[in-house]
Amino acid sequence: MIVLAAALATGAAWLAIRANTVETELRAATALIPQLKQEILASDEVAAASTVARLRQHTSSAREAADDPIWTLSSGIPLLGPNASAVTEIARSADDVVNLGLAPLVSVYESLHWDSLLPSSSGSNVAPLKAAAPSVSSASYAVRASSERLDSIDQLQLMPQIAAPLREANAELKQAVSTLNSAADAATLAPAMLGGNSTKNYLLIIQNNAEARASGGIPGAVAVLTLDKGKLSLGAQTSAADLGAFVPNLPVEPEQQQIYTSRLGKYMQDVNLTPDFPTAAGTARAMWEKKTGQRLDGVISIDPIVLSYILQSTGPVVINGPELAAVKAAGLPTDLTGDNVVPTLLSDVYAKIKQPKSQDEYFAGVAKEIFSALSSGKGEAKGLIAGITRGTEEGRVLIWSADNSEQAVISKYALSGAVSGPSVSPAQFGVYFNDGTGAKMDYYVKRSVQLIKECPIDGYEKTRVRVTSTNTASPDAATSLPAYVTGEGIYGVTPGTVQTNIVAYGPAQANVESAMLNGKKAPFAPYLHANRPVGIVAQQLAPGETKTVEFAFGKIVQHAEPNLVVTPTIQQVKEVILPTETTSCGEGQ
Repeated sequence: MIVLAAALATGAAWLAIRANTVETELRAATALIPQLKQEILASDEVAAASTVARLRQHTSSAREAADDPIWTLSSGIPLLGPNASAVTEIARSADDVVNLGLAPLVSVYESLHWDSLLPSSSGSNVAPLKAAAPSVSSASYAVRASSERLDSIDQLQLMPQIAAPLREANAELKQAVSTLNSAADAATLAPAMLGGNSTKNYLLIIQNNAEARASGGIPGAVAVLTLDKGKLSLGAQTSAADLGAFVPNLPVEPEQQQIYTSRLGKYMQDVNLTPDFPTAAGTARAMWEKKTGQRLDGVISIDPIVLSYILQSTGPVVINGPELAAVKAAGLPTDLTGDNVVPTLLSDVYAKIKQPKSQDEYFAGVAKEIFSALSSGKGEAKGLIAGITRGTEEGRVLIWSADNSEQAVISKYALSGAVSGPSVSPAQFGVYFNDGTGAKMDYYVKRSVQLIKECPIDGYEKTRVRVTSTNTASPDAATSLPAYVTGEGIYGVTPGTVQTNIVAYGPAQANVESAMLNGKKAPFAPYLHANRPVGIVAQQLAPGETKTVEFAFGKIVQHAEPNLVVTPTIQQVKEVILPTETTSCGEGQ
Protein backbone atom coordinates (compact mmCIF):
# COMPACT_ATOMS: atom_id res chain seq x y z
CA MET A 1 0.00 0.00 0.00
CA ILE A 2 2.83 2.33 0.87
CA VAL A 3 4.41 1.67 -2.55
CA LEU A 4 1.07 2.29 -4.29
CA ALA A 5 0.50 5.50 -2.35
CA ALA A 6 4.02 6.65 -3.23
CA ALA A 7 3.42 5.85 -6.89
CA LEU A 8 0.14 7.74 -6.90
CA ALA A 9 1.76 10.70 -5.18
CA THR A 10 4.63 10.67 -7.68
CA GLY A 11 2.17 10.46 -10.58
CA ALA A 12 0.12 13.32 -9.19
CA ALA A 13 3.23 15.43 -8.76
CA TRP A 14 4.30 14.64 -12.31
CA LEU A 15 0.87 15.61 -13.63
CA ALA A 16 1.04 18.86 -11.68
CA ILE A 17 4.44 19.65 -13.20
CA ARG A 18 3.13 18.90 -16.70
CA ALA A 19 0.00 20.96 -16.10
CA ASN A 20 2.14 23.86 -14.93
CA THR A 21 4.32 23.54 -18.05
CA VAL A 22 1.30 23.59 -20.35
CA GLU A 23 -0.15 26.62 -18.60
CA THR A 24 3.16 28.52 -18.51
CA GLU A 25 3.98 27.90 -22.17
CA LEU A 26 0.48 28.75 -23.42
CA ARG A 27 0.41 31.95 -21.39
CA ALA A 28 3.79 32.91 -22.84
CA ALA A 29 2.47 32.21 -26.34
CA THR A 30 -0.68 34.23 -25.71
CA ALA A 31 1.38 37.18 -24.51
CA LEU A 32 3.13 37.30 -27.90
CA ILE A 33 -0.07 37.62 -29.97
CA PRO A 34 -0.54 41.42 -29.52
CA GLN A 35 3.10 41.92 -30.47
CA LEU A 36 2.64 39.83 -33.63
CA LYS A 37 -0.45 41.83 -34.60
CA GLN A 38 1.46 45.08 -34.27
CA GLU A 39 4.36 43.77 -36.35
CA ILE A 40 2.00 42.64 -39.11
CA LEU A 41 0.20 46.00 -39.09
CA ALA A 42 3.58 47.73 -39.30
CA SER A 43 4.61 45.45 -42.21
CA ASP A 44 7.68 44.41 -40.20
CA GLU A 45 8.16 41.04 -41.87
CA VAL A 46 11.44 40.16 -40.16
CA ALA A 47 10.13 40.86 -36.66
CA ALA A 48 6.88 38.98 -37.40
CA ALA A 49 8.80 35.90 -38.54
CA SER A 50 10.93 36.06 -35.39
CA THR A 51 7.86 36.32 -33.16
CA VAL A 52 6.23 33.34 -34.88
CA ALA A 53 9.40 31.32 -34.27
CA ARG A 54 9.15 32.12 -30.55
CA LEU A 55 5.46 31.22 -30.59
CA ARG A 56 6.33 27.84 -32.09
CA GLN A 57 8.79 27.15 -29.28
CA HIS A 58 6.14 27.81 -26.63
CA THR A 59 3.26 25.91 -28.30
CA SER A 60 5.55 22.97 -29.13
CA SER A 61 6.62 22.75 -25.48
CA ALA A 62 2.99 22.89 -24.34
CA ARG A 63 2.01 20.17 -26.79
CA GLU A 64 4.93 17.97 -25.76
CA ALA A 65 3.89 18.28 -22.11
CA ALA A 66 0.27 17.46 -22.93
CA ASP A 67 1.29 14.43 -25.01
CA ASP A 68 3.26 12.94 -22.08
CA PRO A 69 2.34 9.23 -21.58
CA ILE A 70 1.31 9.70 -17.94
CA TRP A 71 -0.79 12.75 -18.89
CA THR A 72 -2.42 10.68 -21.66
CA LEU A 73 -3.22 7.87 -19.20
CA SER A 74 -4.80 10.38 -16.83
CA SER A 75 -7.47 11.15 -19.44
CA GLY A 76 -9.16 7.86 -18.47
CA ILE A 77 -9.53 8.81 -14.80
CA PRO A 78 -13.07 9.88 -13.78
CA LEU A 79 -13.48 13.64 -13.18
CA LEU A 80 -9.83 14.34 -13.98
CA GLY A 81 -10.00 12.70 -17.42
CA PRO A 82 -12.22 15.18 -19.30
CA ASN A 83 -10.15 18.09 -17.97
CA ALA A 84 -6.86 16.44 -18.98
CA SER A 85 -8.27 15.73 -22.46
CA ALA A 86 -9.46 19.33 -22.80
CA VAL A 87 -6.03 20.67 -21.88
CA THR A 88 -4.47 18.33 -24.45
CA GLU A 89 -6.82 19.59 -27.17
CA ILE A 90 -6.09 23.22 -26.28
CA ALA A 91 -2.34 22.60 -26.46
CA ARG A 92 -2.57 20.67 -29.73
CA SER A 93 -4.84 23.29 -31.28
CA ALA A 94 -2.51 26.09 -30.26
CA ASP A 95 0.44 24.28 -31.81
CA ASP A 96 -1.49 23.52 -35.00
CA VAL A 97 -2.60 27.13 -35.34
CA VAL A 98 0.99 28.35 -35.08
CA ASN A 99 2.61 25.68 -37.24
CA LEU A 100 -0.09 25.17 -39.85
CA GLY A 101 -1.64 28.62 -39.76
CA LEU A 102 0.61 31.48 -38.65
CA ALA A 103 3.96 30.15 -39.85
CA PRO A 104 2.87 29.60 -43.50
CA LEU A 105 1.04 32.94 -43.49
CA VAL A 106 4.04 34.91 -42.30
CA SER A 107 6.21 33.09 -44.83
CA VAL A 108 3.84 34.14 -47.62
CA TYR A 109 3.41 37.61 -46.15
CA GLU A 110 7.11 38.30 -46.67
CA SER A 111 6.61 37.95 -50.43
CA LEU A 112 3.58 40.27 -50.58
CA HIS A 113 3.98 44.01 -50.89
CA TRP A 114 0.84 46.13 -50.97
CA ASP A 115 2.49 48.80 -53.13
CA SER A 116 3.00 46.27 -55.91
CA LEU A 117 -0.56 44.95 -55.66
CA LEU A 118 -2.29 48.30 -56.12
CA PRO A 119 -3.10 49.61 -59.62
CA SER A 120 -0.43 51.73 -61.25
CA SER A 121 0.52 53.02 -64.70
CA SER A 122 2.50 49.83 -65.30
CA GLY A 123 -0.09 47.55 -63.71
CA SER A 124 0.19 45.55 -60.53
CA ASN A 125 2.00 42.31 -59.96
CA VAL A 126 -0.70 39.85 -58.93
CA ALA A 127 1.58 36.81 -59.31
CA PRO A 128 2.72 36.73 -55.63
CA LEU A 129 -0.90 36.95 -54.45
CA LYS A 130 -1.90 34.19 -56.83
CA ALA A 131 0.98 32.03 -55.59
CA ALA A 132 0.07 32.76 -51.97
CA ALA A 133 -3.58 31.72 -52.33
CA PRO A 134 -3.02 27.97 -51.62
CA SER A 135 -1.03 28.75 -48.45
CA VAL A 136 -3.69 31.15 -47.20
CA SER A 137 -6.44 28.61 -47.91
CA SER A 138 -4.46 25.88 -46.16
CA ALA A 139 -3.91 28.09 -43.11
CA SER A 140 -7.61 28.90 -43.03
CA TYR A 141 -8.49 25.21 -43.09
CA ALA A 142 -6.03 24.37 -40.29
CA VAL A 143 -7.34 27.07 -37.98
CA ARG A 144 -10.95 26.16 -38.74
CA ALA A 145 -10.25 22.49 -37.95
CA SER A 146 -8.71 23.48 -34.61
CA SER A 147 -11.70 25.63 -33.78
CA GLU A 148 -14.07 22.76 -34.58
CA ARG A 149 -12.08 20.42 -32.30
CA LEU A 150 -12.40 22.82 -29.38
CA ASP A 151 -16.08 23.31 -30.18
CA SER A 152 -16.68 19.60 -29.77
CA ILE A 153 -15.46 19.51 -26.15
CA ASP A 154 -18.24 19.11 -23.58
CA GLN A 155 -17.62 22.03 -21.22
CA LEU A 156 -20.16 20.80 -18.66
CA GLN A 157 -17.64 18.21 -17.45
CA LEU A 158 -14.81 20.70 -17.01
CA MET A 159 -13.52 22.50 -13.97
CA PRO A 160 -13.87 26.31 -14.11
CA GLN A 161 -10.07 26.66 -14.31
CA ILE A 162 -10.15 24.68 -17.58
CA ALA A 163 -13.51 25.81 -19.01
CA ALA A 164 -12.71 29.54 -18.86
CA PRO A 165 -9.41 29.36 -20.85
CA LEU A 166 -11.12 27.00 -23.30
CA ARG A 167 -13.85 29.55 -23.99
CA GLU A 168 -11.27 32.31 -24.43
CA ALA A 169 -9.18 30.19 -26.80
CA ASN A 170 -12.23 29.23 -28.83
CA ALA A 171 -13.41 32.83 -29.10
CA GLU A 172 -9.99 33.87 -30.40
CA LEU A 173 -9.98 31.00 -32.88
CA LYS A 174 -13.44 31.84 -34.20
CA GLN A 175 -12.32 35.40 -34.87
CA ALA A 176 -9.19 34.09 -36.59
CA VAL A 177 -11.27 31.67 -38.68
CA SER A 178 -13.46 34.51 -39.93
CA THR A 179 -10.46 36.65 -40.82
CA LEU A 180 -8.59 33.82 -42.53
CA ASN A 181 -11.65 32.72 -44.49
CA SER A 182 -11.94 36.26 -45.83
CA ALA A 183 -8.23 36.38 -46.63
CA ALA A 184 -8.41 33.04 -48.44
CA ASP A 185 -11.38 34.19 -50.52
CA ALA A 186 -9.67 37.49 -51.35
CA ALA A 187 -6.44 35.77 -52.35
CA THR A 188 -8.39 33.42 -54.61
CA LEU A 189 -10.66 36.04 -56.22
CA ALA A 190 -8.50 39.16 -56.44
CA PRO A 191 -6.01 38.06 -59.13
CA ALA A 192 -8.77 37.18 -61.60
CA MET A 193 -10.95 40.21 -60.77
CA LEU A 194 -7.94 42.53 -61.14
CA GLY A 195 -7.49 41.24 -64.67
CA GLY A 196 -4.60 38.94 -63.87
CA ASN A 197 -5.86 36.25 -66.27
CA SER A 198 -7.75 38.37 -68.80
CA THR A 199 -8.97 41.94 -69.17
CA LYS A 200 -11.99 42.73 -66.99
CA ASN A 201 -14.56 45.46 -67.69
CA TYR A 202 -16.84 46.65 -64.89
CA LEU A 203 -19.63 49.17 -64.87
CA LEU A 204 -18.67 51.79 -62.29
CA ILE A 205 -21.65 53.52 -60.68
CA ILE A 206 -21.18 56.57 -58.47
CA GLN A 207 -24.25 56.83 -56.24
CA ASN A 208 -25.34 60.37 -55.38
CA ASN A 209 -26.34 60.49 -51.69
CA ALA A 210 -28.07 63.87 -52.17
CA GLU A 211 -31.01 61.93 -53.65
CA ALA A 212 -31.50 58.79 -51.60
CA ARG A 213 -31.83 55.33 -52.99
CA ALA A 214 -31.96 52.16 -50.91
CA SER A 215 -28.32 51.22 -51.51
CA GLY A 216 -27.03 54.78 -51.10
CA GLY A 217 -28.07 57.30 -53.71
CA ILE A 218 -29.38 57.77 -57.21
CA PRO A 219 -26.90 56.50 -59.83
CA GLY A 220 -25.24 59.63 -61.21
CA ALA A 221 -22.04 59.28 -63.16
CA VAL A 222 -21.46 55.87 -64.76
CA ALA A 223 -18.37 54.66 -66.56
CA VAL A 224 -16.59 51.53 -67.72
CA LEU A 225 -13.70 50.63 -65.42
CA THR A 226 -11.14 48.38 -67.09
CA LEU A 227 -8.58 46.28 -65.21
CA ASP A 228 -5.84 44.57 -67.18
CA LYS A 229 -3.17 42.83 -65.10
CA GLY A 230 -3.85 45.34 -62.37
CA LYS A 231 -3.63 48.32 -64.71
CA LEU A 232 -6.67 50.55 -64.20
CA SER A 233 -8.29 52.78 -66.81
CA LEU A 234 -11.59 54.60 -67.10
CA GLY A 235 -13.37 54.13 -70.43
CA ALA A 236 -16.69 55.41 -71.72
CA GLN A 237 -18.38 57.83 -69.31
CA THR A 238 -21.93 59.11 -69.20
CA SER A 239 -24.74 59.79 -66.74
CA ALA A 240 -27.50 57.40 -65.78
CA ALA A 241 -30.03 59.94 -67.03
CA ASP A 242 -28.48 59.97 -70.52
CA LEU A 243 -29.28 56.28 -70.95
CA GLY A 244 -32.97 57.24 -71.04
CA ALA A 245 -35.99 55.02 -70.51
CA PHE A 246 -36.02 51.36 -71.47
CA VAL A 247 -39.14 50.42 -73.41
CA PRO A 248 -40.20 47.75 -72.93
CA ASN A 249 -38.95 47.54 -69.36
CA LEU A 250 -36.28 45.02 -68.52
CA PRO A 251 -37.75 42.06 -66.63
CA VAL A 252 -37.93 42.47 -62.86
CA GLU A 253 -38.52 39.81 -60.23
CA PRO A 254 -42.30 39.91 -59.49
CA GLU A 255 -41.80 40.06 -55.71
CA GLN A 256 -39.57 43.13 -55.99
CA GLN A 257 -41.67 44.73 -58.72
CA GLN A 258 -44.64 44.62 -56.37
CA ILE A 259 -42.65 46.56 -53.75
CA TYR A 260 -40.60 48.94 -55.90
CA THR A 261 -42.67 49.06 -59.13
CA SER A 262 -41.52 48.36 -62.65
CA ARG A 263 -39.29 51.48 -62.55
CA LEU A 264 -36.56 49.06 -61.43
CA GLY A 265 -36.35 47.90 -65.03
CA LYS A 266 -37.15 51.17 -66.79
CA TYR A 267 -34.56 53.72 -65.62
CA MET A 268 -30.92 53.33 -64.65
CA GLN A 269 -31.59 55.96 -61.95
CA ASP A 270 -34.05 53.60 -60.28
CA VAL A 271 -32.33 50.19 -60.42
CA ASN A 272 -31.35 50.58 -56.77
CA LEU A 273 -34.76 51.46 -55.37
CA THR A 274 -34.34 47.89 -54.13
CA PRO A 275 -31.72 47.46 -51.39
CA ASP A 276 -30.70 44.14 -52.99
CA PHE A 277 -27.55 45.11 -54.88
CA PRO A 278 -27.25 41.88 -56.90
CA THR A 279 -30.67 42.72 -58.38
CA ALA A 280 -29.73 46.36 -59.02
CA ALA A 281 -26.33 45.48 -60.46
CA GLY A 282 -27.64 42.74 -62.74
CA THR A 283 -30.27 45.14 -64.10
CA ALA A 284 -27.74 47.97 -64.56
CA ARG A 285 -25.41 45.65 -66.47
CA ALA A 286 -28.26 44.50 -68.72
CA MET A 287 -29.22 48.13 -69.40
CA TRP A 288 -25.67 49.10 -70.33
CA GLU A 289 -25.26 46.11 -72.62
CA LYS A 290 -28.62 46.78 -74.29
CA LYS A 291 -27.72 50.43 -74.98
CA THR A 292 -24.08 49.97 -75.97
CA GLY A 293 -23.65 46.34 -76.94
CA GLN A 294 -20.62 46.14 -74.65
CA ARG A 295 -20.34 43.02 -72.49
CA LEU A 296 -19.37 43.63 -68.88
CA ASP A 297 -17.86 41.37 -66.22
CA GLY A 298 -19.60 42.98 -63.26
CA VAL A 299 -20.65 46.15 -61.48
CA ILE A 300 -18.86 48.23 -58.83
CA SER A 301 -20.64 50.96 -56.89
CA ILE A 302 -19.13 53.72 -54.74
CA ASP A 303 -20.25 57.16 -53.53
CA PRO A 304 -18.63 60.60 -53.05
CA ILE A 305 -17.77 59.74 -49.44
CA VAL A 306 -15.58 56.88 -50.72
CA LEU A 307 -14.01 59.34 -53.18
CA SER A 308 -13.14 61.53 -50.17
CA TYR A 309 -11.44 58.56 -48.48
CA ILE A 310 -9.41 57.91 -51.64
CA LEU A 311 -8.39 61.58 -51.91
CA GLN A 312 -7.19 61.54 -48.32
CA SER A 313 -4.53 59.11 -49.53
CA THR A 314 -3.79 60.34 -53.05
CA GLY A 315 -3.85 64.01 -52.15
CA PRO A 316 -5.69 66.68 -54.20
CA VAL A 317 -6.62 66.23 -57.84
CA VAL A 318 -6.93 69.11 -60.29
CA ILE A 319 -9.84 69.53 -62.68
CA ASN A 320 -8.33 70.49 -66.06
CA GLY A 321 -10.65 68.92 -68.65
CA PRO A 322 -13.06 70.58 -71.09
CA GLU A 323 -15.36 71.48 -68.19
CA LEU A 324 -12.65 73.66 -66.58
CA ALA A 325 -14.00 76.96 -67.99
CA ALA A 326 -17.49 76.25 -66.67
CA VAL A 327 -16.04 75.24 -63.29
CA LYS A 328 -14.10 78.48 -62.97
CA ALA A 329 -17.06 80.55 -64.12
CA ALA A 330 -19.26 78.90 -61.50
CA GLY A 331 -16.71 79.41 -58.75
CA LEU A 332 -16.34 75.71 -57.99
CA PRO A 333 -12.96 74.49 -56.74
CA THR A 334 -10.57 73.20 -59.40
CA ASP A 335 -8.56 71.42 -56.70
CA LEU A 336 -10.55 68.69 -54.99
CA THR A 337 -9.45 67.22 -51.67
CA GLY A 338 -10.70 64.71 -49.16
CA ASP A 339 -12.23 67.62 -47.25
CA ASN A 340 -14.10 69.49 -49.99
CA VAL A 341 -15.15 66.80 -52.47
CA VAL A 342 -18.34 65.75 -50.61
CA PRO A 343 -19.93 69.21 -50.14
CA THR A 344 -18.78 70.16 -53.64
CA LEU A 345 -20.34 67.16 -55.38
CA LEU A 346 -23.47 66.85 -53.25
CA SER A 347 -24.35 70.50 -52.67
CA ASP A 348 -22.23 73.26 -54.22
CA VAL A 349 -22.41 71.91 -57.76
CA TYR A 350 -26.20 72.37 -57.74
CA ALA A 351 -26.01 75.86 -56.29
CA LYS A 352 -23.44 77.09 -58.79
CA ILE A 353 -24.12 75.13 -61.98
CA LYS A 354 -27.71 75.43 -63.14
CA GLN A 355 -27.74 73.01 -66.08
CA PRO A 356 -28.06 69.30 -65.16
CA LYS A 357 -25.94 68.32 -68.17
CA SER A 358 -23.10 70.58 -66.98
CA GLN A 359 -23.45 69.11 -63.48
CA ASP A 360 -23.07 65.63 -64.97
CA GLU A 361 -19.99 66.76 -66.90
CA TYR A 362 -18.45 68.07 -63.70
CA PHE A 363 -19.13 64.74 -61.93
CA ALA A 364 -17.54 62.87 -64.84
CA GLY A 365 -14.50 65.15 -64.77
CA VAL A 366 -14.01 64.61 -61.05
CA ALA A 367 -14.30 60.83 -61.40
CA LYS A 368 -11.85 60.85 -64.30
CA GLU A 369 -9.19 62.78 -62.36
CA ILE A 370 -9.54 60.67 -59.21
CA PHE A 371 -9.23 57.41 -61.11
CA SER A 372 -6.35 58.83 -63.14
CA ALA A 373 -4.59 59.48 -59.84
CA LEU A 374 -5.28 55.91 -58.78
CA SER A 375 -4.15 54.41 -62.09
CA SER A 376 -0.90 56.34 -61.98
CA GLY A 377 -0.04 54.81 -58.62
CA LYS A 378 -0.54 58.05 -56.72
CA GLY A 379 -1.31 57.51 -53.07
CA GLU A 380 0.11 55.51 -50.21
CA ALA A 381 -0.89 51.84 -50.20
CA LYS A 382 -1.94 51.54 -46.56
CA GLY A 383 -3.99 54.71 -46.71
CA LEU A 384 -5.80 53.62 -49.86
CA ILE A 385 -6.56 50.19 -48.45
CA ALA A 386 -7.74 51.72 -45.15
CA GLY A 387 -10.02 54.14 -47.01
CA ILE A 388 -11.54 51.50 -49.26
CA THR A 389 -11.93 49.14 -46.29
CA ARG A 390 -13.71 51.86 -44.35
CA GLY A 391 -16.03 52.50 -47.29
CA THR A 392 -16.77 48.79 -47.54
CA GLU A 393 -17.57 48.49 -43.83
CA GLU A 394 -19.99 51.41 -44.17
CA GLY A 395 -21.78 49.81 -47.14
CA ARG A 396 -20.47 52.41 -49.59
CA VAL A 397 -18.49 49.96 -51.72
CA LEU A 398 -20.57 47.26 -53.40
CA ILE A 399 -19.45 44.62 -55.89
CA TRP A 400 -21.29 42.18 -58.13
CA SER A 401 -19.74 39.73 -60.58
CA ALA A 402 -21.42 38.28 -63.64
CA ASP A 403 -19.32 35.15 -63.09
CA ASN A 404 -21.44 32.80 -60.97
CA SER A 405 -18.45 31.21 -59.23
CA GLU A 406 -17.03 34.62 -58.28
CA GLN A 407 -20.43 35.89 -57.17
CA ALA A 408 -20.91 32.81 -54.98
CA VAL A 409 -17.85 33.91 -52.99
CA ILE A 410 -18.76 37.63 -52.97
CA SER A 411 -22.24 36.78 -51.69
CA LYS A 412 -20.71 35.63 -48.39
CA TYR A 413 -19.73 39.21 -47.55
CA ALA A 414 -21.50 42.48 -46.82
CA LEU A 415 -19.96 44.14 -49.90
CA SER A 416 -22.35 42.01 -51.96
CA GLY A 417 -25.16 44.26 -50.72
CA ALA A 418 -27.58 41.32 -50.67
CA VAL A 419 -30.72 41.24 -48.53
CA SER A 420 -30.67 37.45 -48.32
CA GLY A 421 -28.10 34.69 -48.40
CA PRO A 422 -24.92 33.89 -46.45
CA SER A 423 -23.93 37.52 -45.85
CA VAL A 424 -27.17 38.23 -43.97
CA SER A 425 -27.14 37.28 -40.29
CA PRO A 426 -30.24 35.48 -38.95
CA ALA A 427 -31.51 38.38 -36.82
CA GLN A 428 -30.76 41.16 -39.30
CA PHE A 429 -32.89 44.25 -39.70
CA GLY A 430 -32.55 46.75 -42.52
CA VAL A 431 -33.68 50.36 -42.87
CA TYR A 432 -33.45 51.93 -46.30
CA PHE A 433 -34.37 55.32 -47.73
CA ASN A 434 -35.82 56.11 -51.15
CA ASP A 435 -36.33 59.72 -52.17
CA GLY A 436 -39.85 60.69 -53.19
CA THR A 437 -39.12 64.37 -53.78
CA GLY A 438 -37.48 63.90 -57.17
CA ALA A 439 -34.70 66.25 -56.12
CA LYS A 440 -31.49 66.59 -54.14
CA MET A 441 -32.85 67.44 -50.67
CA ASP A 442 -31.42 64.40 -48.86
CA TYR A 443 -28.19 66.36 -48.38
CA TYR A 444 -30.08 68.27 -45.67
CA VAL A 445 -31.68 65.30 -43.87
CA LYS A 446 -30.12 63.93 -40.68
CA ARG A 447 -31.26 60.53 -39.48
CA SER A 448 -30.86 58.07 -36.64
CA VAL A 449 -32.04 54.46 -36.50
CA GLN A 450 -32.37 52.31 -33.38
CA LEU A 451 -33.58 48.83 -32.52
CA ILE A 452 -35.66 48.42 -29.36
CA LYS A 453 -35.91 44.83 -28.14
CA GLU A 454 -39.19 44.25 -26.35
CA CYS A 455 -40.31 41.44 -24.07
CA PRO A 456 -40.81 38.11 -25.86
CA ILE A 457 -44.38 36.99 -26.45
CA ASP A 458 -45.19 33.27 -26.45
CA GLY A 459 -41.52 32.47 -26.96
CA TYR A 460 -41.15 34.79 -29.97
CA GLU A 461 -38.92 37.85 -30.00
CA LYS A 462 -40.39 41.29 -30.67
CA THR A 463 -38.45 44.32 -31.85
CA ARG A 464 -39.33 47.89 -32.76
CA VAL A 465 -37.33 49.81 -35.35
CA ARG A 466 -37.25 53.54 -34.61
CA VAL A 467 -36.27 55.96 -37.39
CA THR A 468 -35.90 59.66 -36.52
CA SER A 469 -35.38 62.16 -39.35
CA THR A 470 -34.81 65.94 -39.37
CA ASN A 471 -34.88 68.31 -42.33
CA THR A 472 -32.05 70.73 -41.51
CA ALA A 473 -32.71 73.02 -44.50
CA SER A 474 -33.30 76.68 -43.65
CA PRO A 475 -36.91 77.97 -43.36
CA ASP A 476 -36.54 79.80 -46.68
CA ALA A 477 -35.24 76.68 -48.48
CA ALA A 478 -38.00 76.96 -51.08
CA THR A 479 -36.42 80.16 -52.43
CA SER A 480 -32.83 80.05 -51.16
CA LEU A 481 -32.01 76.64 -52.62
CA PRO A 482 -31.74 76.01 -56.37
CA ALA A 483 -34.85 74.69 -58.09
CA TYR A 484 -32.95 71.55 -59.10
CA VAL A 485 -32.34 70.83 -55.40
CA THR A 486 -35.90 71.47 -54.16
CA GLY A 487 -37.60 69.87 -57.16
CA GLU A 488 -39.85 72.93 -57.68
CA GLY A 489 -42.84 70.84 -56.67
CA ILE A 490 -42.80 68.98 -59.99
CA TYR A 491 -43.60 65.68 -58.25
CA GLY A 492 -46.20 67.17 -55.92
CA VAL A 493 -43.88 67.91 -52.99
CA THR A 494 -43.75 71.50 -51.69
CA PRO A 495 -40.34 73.07 -52.44
CA GLY A 496 -38.06 72.81 -49.39
CA THR A 497 -39.96 69.77 -48.09
CA VAL A 498 -38.41 66.31 -48.29
CA GLN A 499 -40.47 63.23 -49.03
CA THR A 500 -38.91 59.86 -48.20
CA ASN A 501 -40.16 56.33 -48.50
CA ILE A 502 -38.76 54.62 -45.39
CA VAL A 503 -38.35 50.90 -46.01
CA ALA A 504 -37.83 48.55 -43.06
CA TYR A 505 -36.86 44.88 -43.35
CA GLY A 506 -37.14 42.36 -40.51
CA PRO A 507 -35.55 38.93 -40.06
CA ALA A 508 -36.73 36.02 -42.20
CA GLN A 509 -40.04 34.43 -41.18
CA ALA A 510 -41.01 37.33 -38.91
CA ASN A 511 -44.05 39.63 -39.30
CA VAL A 512 -44.23 43.40 -39.67
CA GLU A 513 -47.21 44.20 -37.46
CA SER A 514 -47.68 47.95 -37.35
CA ALA A 515 -46.19 51.37 -37.99
CA MET A 516 -46.35 54.55 -35.92
CA LEU A 517 -45.65 58.11 -37.02
CA ASN A 518 -44.89 60.51 -34.16
CA GLY A 519 -46.62 58.14 -31.73
CA LYS A 520 -49.79 57.67 -33.79
CA LYS A 521 -50.74 54.69 -35.91
CA ALA A 522 -49.74 55.27 -39.52
CA PRO A 523 -50.85 53.60 -42.72
CA PHE A 524 -48.11 51.41 -44.11
CA ALA A 525 -47.62 48.95 -46.92
CA PRO A 526 -46.59 45.42 -45.79
CA TYR A 527 -44.72 43.18 -48.22
CA LEU A 528 -42.49 40.11 -48.31
CA HIS A 529 -39.06 39.98 -49.96
CA ALA A 530 -36.82 36.89 -49.81
CA ASN A 531 -38.97 35.58 -46.94
CA ARG A 532 -38.27 38.80 -44.99
CA PRO A 533 -41.14 41.07 -43.89
CA VAL A 534 -41.02 44.57 -45.36
CA GLY A 535 -42.85 47.70 -44.21
CA ILE A 536 -42.91 51.03 -46.04
CA VAL A 537 -44.04 54.43 -44.73
CA ALA A 538 -44.01 57.62 -46.81
CA GLN A 539 -42.90 60.63 -44.77
CA GLN A 540 -42.73 64.36 -45.52
CA LEU A 541 -40.50 66.80 -43.63
CA ALA A 542 -40.82 70.57 -43.90
CA PRO A 543 -37.68 72.66 -43.25
CA GLY A 544 -36.70 72.32 -39.59
CA GLU A 545 -39.20 69.53 -38.96
CA THR A 546 -38.40 66.27 -37.13
CA LYS A 547 -40.48 63.10 -37.31
CA THR A 548 -40.13 59.61 -35.87
CA VAL A 549 -41.39 56.47 -37.54
CA GLU A 550 -41.53 53.15 -35.67
CA PHE A 551 -42.10 49.73 -37.17
CA ALA A 552 -43.10 46.82 -34.92
CA PHE A 553 -41.83 43.38 -35.90
CA GLY A 554 -43.15 40.29 -34.13
CA LYS A 555 -43.15 36.50 -34.37
CA ILE A 556 -39.35 36.66 -34.61
CA VAL A 557 -38.04 33.11 -34.29
CA GLN A 558 -34.35 34.11 -34.09
CA HIS A 559 -32.96 34.48 -30.58
CA ALA A 560 -29.55 35.78 -31.67
CA GLU A 561 -28.64 39.39 -30.94
CA PRO A 562 -30.13 41.56 -33.70
CA ASN A 563 -28.00 43.66 -36.00
CA LEU A 564 -28.89 46.55 -38.26
CA VAL A 565 -27.99 47.64 -41.79
CA VAL A 566 -28.93 51.09 -43.12
CA THR A 567 -28.68 53.08 -46.33
CA PRO A 568 -25.32 54.90 -46.28
CA THR A 569 -25.97 58.66 -46.35
CA ILE A 570 -23.71 61.69 -46.05
CA GLN A 571 -23.60 61.02 -42.31
CA GLN A 572 -21.16 58.58 -40.79
CA VAL A 573 -22.94 55.26 -40.39
CA LYS A 574 -21.85 55.06 -36.73
CA GLU A 575 -23.77 58.30 -36.13
CA VAL A 576 -26.91 56.94 -37.80
CA ILE A 577 -27.06 53.56 -36.04
CA LEU A 578 -27.70 54.03 -32.32
CA PRO A 579 -27.01 51.30 -29.71
CA THR A 580 -29.76 48.71 -29.35
CA GLU A 581 -32.12 49.37 -26.44
CA THR A 582 -33.70 46.57 -24.40
CA THR A 583 -37.05 46.98 -22.66
CA SER A 584 -37.17 45.81 -19.05
CA CYS A 585 -39.41 42.77 -18.63
CA GLY A 586 -41.33 42.13 -15.41
CA GLU A 587 -41.88 38.76 -13.74
CA GLY A 588 -43.88 36.29 -15.73
CA GLN A 589 -43.17 37.99 -19.02
